[in-house]
Amino acid sequence: MIALLCAFAIFSLVIPALTRRIGARVFFITALIPAAAFVYTVLQTPAVLSGTPAAENIPWISQLQLDFSFRMDALSWLMSLVVTGVGTLVMLYCIKYFADSEEGLGRFAAVFLAFTGTMYGLVIADNVYLLFILWEATTVFSFLLIGHNTGRLASRAAAMQALIVTTAGGLAMLVGIVMLAERTETASLSRLIELAPEGTPVTIAIMLILVGALSKSAIIPFQFWLPAAMAAPTPVSAYLHAAAMVQAGIYLIARLAPGFAETPGWQPLLLGLGVLTMLVGGWRALTQVDLKLLLAYGTVSQLGFLLTVVSFGTRTAALAGVALLLAHALFKAALFLVVGLIDHRVGTRDLTKLSGLGREAPFLATIAFLAAASMAGVPLTAGFVAKEAVLAGFVESASSGSALGWIAVVGVAVGSTLTVAYTARFLWGAFASKRDVETVRPLHENVWFLSSPGILAVSGLVLAPFFGAVGTVLARYSTLFESEGYEYSLKLWHGFDTAFFISAFTLLGGLGLFWARARVFAAQSRVPSLVDSNQLYRSTLRMLDRLALRVTATTQRGSLPFYLTVILLVMVGAVGTTLALNRTWPDSISLFDSAGQLAIGLVMIIAALAVVAAKKRFPAAVLVGIVGYGMAALFAFHGAPDIALTQVLVETVTLIAFVLVLRRLPARLGQEDGTSRRLLRAAVGIAVGLLMGVVAIVALGARTAAPISEALPQLAYDIGHGRNVVNVVLVDIRGWDTLGELSVIVAAATGVASLVFLRSRTDNLPRVSEKRARGDIRARLKPSREIVSPEYVPGVRDPSTRNAWLLAGRKLAPENRSILLEVVIRLLFHPLIVLSLYLLFAGHNLPGGGFAAGLVAGLALAGRYLAGGRYELGAAAPFGAGQILGVGLVLAAATATVPLLLGADALTSTFFETTVPMLGPIEFSTSTLFDIGVYLVVIGMVLDVLRSLGAEIDRQREESSESLESGSTI
Repeated sequence: MIALLCAFAIFSLVIPALTRRIGARVFFITALIPAAAFVYTVLQTPAVLSGTPAAENIPWISQLQLDFSFRMDALSWLMSLVVTGVGTLVMLYCIKYFADSEEGLGRFAAVFLAFTGTMYGLVIADNVYLLFILWEATTVFSFLLIGHNTGRLASRAAAMQALIVTTAGGLAMLVGIVMLAERTETASLSRLIELAPEGTPVTIAIMLILVGALSKSAIIPFQFWLPAAMAAPTPVSAYLHAAAMVQAGIYLIARLAPGFAETPGWQPLLLGLGVLTMLVGGWRALTQVDLKLLLAYGTVSQLGFLLTVVSFGTRTAALAGVALLLAHALFKAALFLVVGLIDHRVGTRDLTKLSGLGREAPFLATIAFLAAASMAGVPLTAGFVAKEAVLAGFVESASSGSALGWIAVVGVAVGSTLTVAYTARFLWGAFASKRDVETVRPLHENVWFLSSPGILAVSGLVLAPFFGAVGTVLARYSTLFESEGYEYSLKLWHGFDTAFFISAFTLLGGLGLFWARARVFAAQSRVPSLVDSNQLYRSTLRMLDRLALRVTATTQRGSLPFYLTVILLVMVGAVGTTLALNRTWPDSISLFDSAGQLAIGLVMIIAALAVVAAKKRFPAAVLVGIVGYGMAALFAFHGAPDIALTQVLVETVTLIAFVLVLRRLPARLGQEDGTSRRLLRAAVGIAVGLLMGVVAIVALGARTAAPISEALPQLAYDIGHGRNVVNVVLVDIRGWDTLGELSVIVAAATGVASLVFLRSRTDNLPRVSEKRARGDIRARLKPSREIVSPEYVPGVRDPSTRNAWLLAGRKLAPENRSILLEVVIRLLFHPLIVLSLYLLFAGHNLPGGGFAAGLVAGLALAGRYLAGGRYELGAAAPFGAGQILGVGLVLAAATATVPLLLGADALTSTFFETTVPMLGPIEFSTSTLFDIGVYLVVIGMVLDVLRSLGAEIDRQREESSESLESGSTI
């Protein structure tokens, strides 16, 4: 099972590249993975029948009880067959549905395959936290699939609506899962259901989980997102909204029912919502003229039907529920595919514009009739067998005096009548000949195009007489419920019993409603809409938007001093209150340990005061840097050379970034906007300074226990095989924290680039060839402000062009060149790169590491830019910043996760030691690979800052200068 999930993930990554080569035929390849999973599931049938389901488990984060735990029992077996079987057929259908030129086809195919794999993982997951992760992944993938047509507003709005509704339900579900897992002290789903604790906290947890399940399955009051999602391509509707995503909520309720059906409020709530959803969905389906919307509301109705059955809590209802779930997936997916084929061939889904299609496409009409017959519960179909089982279970419950049983019988009977009516409306609207409606043009019925809906429709017919054999496997699920004194079996004919007569009544009543459709529609038009959930959703969003605007207008005023003042005052209030309540104060205070510390502290204080008094931005930035360098000196005094080195490098890179930004700002502080409220700012600054000083004194003097840091040197050597404690902690012991910080760095670099680049953040650094740079560029290029000084005379060799020490040195105007700086950078660049590599590989045992090494390499690139401009940066970095960031992040993540595939914990490292001739003993830890990822991410971050705050701003300034010059010339 885990191998199949890995195959889903790997193929999803490579599918976009394959799509560019083979177009829509890529769906042949995507269909192979769910087909393999389908075959594997079929092979598990003997194990499911014997009651020994297959199980696989890989420990992951044991402290959170989060493991890769999978189990295939009877319910998972059924859902796996549905998810993989229908998924395979829908993917094969996509081969003819999509053209090779479809925009975003590769993305669609990859996301579709990833969604299928995620659904497969969801239905076999045996860990509640893993189930939730996969649950939310289906939400994200469905958002991408529904919004596939990005150019259509309806698609984007529907995708966002589905995302908001299902994510909100998922958050409530997460709270319930955590409460339930903590109560039972296990995250195993099967074990949790077996324990089935009771009590008010459990009831609250179950209700929260049900919110997530109901929102996922479009049950009232969340039903409105499903019809809107019909903006998605038809294959998405056929899979997500018939056999996969919307079935997830039904699956979860069916999974929990054996243990929690007796929870207070379970049966009344779910039975009431199920019956109401079935009736409302069927009623709304009768008013639709769009065939796809008709099926969408019909799906809402059927989901209510399923909810009513699987939540009822009896053995017969449980068996009937899983049978109905299978039948529904078959007939509803087939009907959606039929509608897609009609729309694809005819160009419309409007039943008022379709006429004579049954004669023009007899095979398509036959397929639609078989699937629709199963949906309506016509005898000899799988739908009929399932509905008979449902009615039999409810009738038995009602006959025993259960009020809920009577509600279920009446509700299902009326809902089934509506189902027959809108089924007849569908067949009539799609295939009948109508007066005053132009007959559709003759259709070419492609056998391949018809094969997927044909297999699904015929399966509903073939399955009916063999439902007994399938029911033997499904009974492994229903036997989890208490016996009702008799054993119901799934079979095609149970005789003329009560269930049969109710079923016959629903068929006749539904056909009667269809025959009187004009009068029924007139009656419907007179019934007011008491509650419009969709309108309620939109009103809620508008209210939230208005509230957000008011809060933003009040708090986000565009004033950095205001933001800082609020943040600092809150900190002073919170921390000051904590200090006031503190009862542990140090007995003595030591201001400094040596004269060197005192001297450095005085320098830092003087620099900080000078920053406040500075009138210009550049001196202020330098003075801030002096404070940082002073901190690095204090680190060095305390025996922390690694931290001191990192602090120096960070301050240097930060100072360069400051300089790049300051080029676009006025030189003097307060030149544009004068400084106001000086006394308030001074008071806040003094309060923060005094507070932090007291906090430092209390924190350093209040310790009574031995610090855990004393054990870190030995842990670093035993676990991480290194003697540099700081580096080992970053890349091994607390590697997850570092991985998260790398993600933040990538996000920050992307954010900086997005603020500067106007159209695209892709690499656009200019490149200068070696051959061209060594020629007399000035004589070949068109004069411009960048390459030509005001004194430039064509044909006269300028002395400033001699001895270009850097590749792009001659691209600068002579007055902007510094031969001394070019020479220094030329001499230092390669040694700095070598030094960075030394720090990278030596950092496991000596001062250094990937972060410091990356900063050194970044400083080397910064030097090239400062000496030679953006052309020199392009020459020094012949790669994109985004590529370096991505490779680094992937390498670090892979180093963290690969041990899981080998049966070890995440971030587990190993150690190699060997002796190389001439070099001597060499030690290598696999955590160094993680450090290389850190190294690349830091280089990518610095390069992104240089190309955005440096090179891109240079380019924009040049364009502005050229436009001003051309304007003055005109």
